[in-house]
Amino acid sequence: MLAKIKKALTIKNRTVREGLAEALGTFLLMFFGIGGVAQVILGKGEYGMYLSINLAFGIGVTMGIHAAGGISGAHMNASITFTHCVLGRLPWRKLPVYIIGQFLGSFVAAALMFCMYYDALCEYSGGKFIVTGPNGTAGIFATYPAPYMTLLGGFLDEFFATAVLMLCVLAIYDKKNNGALQGTEAVVTGLLVLAIGMSMGANTGYAINPSRDLPPRIFTAIAGWGIEVFRAGDHWWWVPIVAPTLGSLLGALGYKLLIDFHNQTVLEGREEKGKGDLQTDPV
Repeated sequence: MLAKIKKALTIKNRTVREGLAEALGTFLLMFFGIGGVAQVILGKGEYGMYLSINLAFGIGVTMGIHAAGGISGAHMNASITFTHCVLGRLPWRKLPVYIIGQFLGSFVAAALMFCMYYDALCEYSGGKFIVTGPNGTAGIFATYPAPYMTLLGGFLDEFFATAVLMLCVLAIYDKKNNGALQGTEAVVTGLLVLAIGMSMGANTGYAINPSRDLPPRIFTAIAGWGIEVFRAGDHWWWVPIVAPTLGSLLGALGYKLLIDFHNQTVLEGREEKGKGDLQTDPV
C-alpha cells in the first residue's frame, strides 16, 4: 500500500523537483530567519540580541542547503540563480521555476511566522500593524534601511554585500581551488551569511536576496501593514531586488577574473606536472 502511495506521489520531472526543493530550502531559511528577528524585536531584548538574528539566518541557510542541495543546488536566492544562468551553470528555462519555488517558500514562511507570533505582534504595537518607527513591526519580515541611510547608500550597501556573498560562494564550491571540504559546504556557507550579517547588516538589514525580501513584503502588505511597506524608506522595496542581482554579477565577475580564469583544472595540473618530471620519471 505504501509503495503504491509513494509511486503515485513521486514527481519524475526533474525541473519540478528542483522547484520544490528550492521552495523547501528557502522556507527553512526564512522560517529560522524571520523567527529570529521576531523573537528579538517582540521580546524587547529579553529573548536574544542582534547576534541571535545573524545566527538564525546562518543556521537557516545551512538547514536549507541540507534539505535542497542535493536536488537543486539550494540557491535559495533569486540573484544567485540569475547569476548561475548568466554563467551557463543553469539553463535559462529553469530560472522561472527556481524563482517561483523560492518565492513560494519565503511567502509561506512569513505567513506561518505571522500566525505563530500574531498575539505578540498585537501586544507589541497595541493591535496596530505599523511599518516603521519605535513600534514598527514590518521589519520583522522584510528589510528597511536605517533612518540615517540614503537610498544610494543603501543600494551600494546591498550591492557590495551581495558581491561578497557570491564571490565567497563560488570559492566555497570551487573544487579546482581550495574549496570547502566535502560535506562541510552547508556549514561554511551558513558561516558566510553569519559573517555578512555581523559585519554588514546594520545599515540595511542585509537582504542580499530578492527571494528573502520581496515575498514577505508582499505578505505584510496583504496581512495588515498595507501599501506603506512599499513606500517606506523612500520607496526602498526595489533596492533589495535590483542591488543584489547586480552585486551578484559583480561578485561572480570578480572571482572569475581574479581566480577562476587563471586556475588550472586537476587534469591540466597533472599534465603540467608530468611534463616537468619527464627527465626523472621513468614512465
